[in-house]
Amino acid sequence: MSRRATFALPTKMRVATNTVGSLFDLYRTELGALFGAAEAKAMARIVFQEAFGWDAAQLDMHRSTALSESELLKVYTPLTRLRTGEPLQYVLGHAWFMGMKLHVAPGVLIPRPETEEMVDLIQRRGRTFKRIVDIGTGSGCIALGLKRSFPGAEVVAMDVSTEALTIACRNGTEQALNIDWQQCDVLSNEREFPRDLDLVVSNPPYVPRSEAGAMERHVLDHEPHVALFVDDADPLLFYRVIAQKARLAMVPGGEVWFEGHYSHSNAVGDMLLVQGYSKVEVLNDLSGSPRFIHAVR
Repeated sequence: MSRRATFALPTKMRVATNTVGSLFDLYRTELGALFGAAEAKAMARIVFQEAFGWDAAQLDMHRSTALSESELLKVYTPLTRLRTGEPLQYVLGHAWFMGMKLHVAPGVLIPRPETEEMVDLIQRRGRTFKRIVDIGTGSGCIALGLKRSFPGAEVVAMDVSTEALTIACRNGTEQALNIDWQQCDVLSNEREFPRDLDLVVSNPPYVPRSEAGAMERHVLDHEPHVALFVDDADPLLFYRVIAQKARLAMVPGGEVWFEGHYSHSNAVGDMLLVQGYSKVEVLNDLSGSPRFIHAVR
C-alpha cells in the first residue's frame, strides 16, 4: 500500500491522503461549524502537538509529511470525540492551571482562567497563610495552586463528589503537593470546618438553573451539573452556608475568597456585610465583570 493511500478509518469518514495537511484540514472542516474557524485551528494544533511534540512552525513544515496508520489514529481518534462537542481538555485528559498539568475528566469542572485569576489575586496580596480550606475542590486546582504558593500552609480540600476527590488526589500525587482531601457535603448541618483557619476559599456552584439553556453545549452536555448549578430560588445558598461556617472556624483577621456569578457577586458582598464580615470587596475579572468577593473575619 502506498504511504499516500486512503485509509479506512473506524468511522464513515475518510481522509483523501494520510498526510499531516490532510488531517489538519479535516479538523478545520469538521470542527469549524461547531467551534468557529479560529478555535478549530487551535484545537488541531494542540492535538498535533500532544501527539508529535510539534509547535505551530513545525506543524506547518510537516504538512506534506505522510503518517503511518498508527500515527494517523493518534490525531484522528481525538477528532471523533471533539465532533460530538466533548471539550478538548477531557479528550486530552488534562488541563493547565498555574503552570500545573492537571488530570481532568467529566467528573470535575475544567479549570477556568477566572479561577486562576483568583488564586493569583490571593497570592499577590502578600499575606502568608497557615491553615487553608478549599470548599468544592473539584480537580483540586485551587488547593494545589494555594499549596504551591504557600508551601508552609496546611491545606484541606473538600468536595461532595467521590469521583472528584479521586481525580484531585491523583493530581496532588502527581504534583507532589500534600493536601488533606476530605469528602464533605458543605450544606449538611452535621459537617463543620476545621478550626483556626486563616483562609477559606471556594468556587461553589453559582449558575442559576434558568441559564442552562443559554450555556454552550460542550459545557452543558459534558461538565458535571452538580458543580455548576444552583436553584434560582436561592442563588446565594452555597455562599451563605460557607460564610456562616467559615466565620465560626476562622481566627480573627481570617479571610474568605469566593468566585461568583457576575450578576450575583455584589449580592454576595452585601450578604457578607450582614454576617459581620469587614473590608468586603467585589473585584472584577480581566473581562471587567464582577467576579471575586473578598472579606475579612
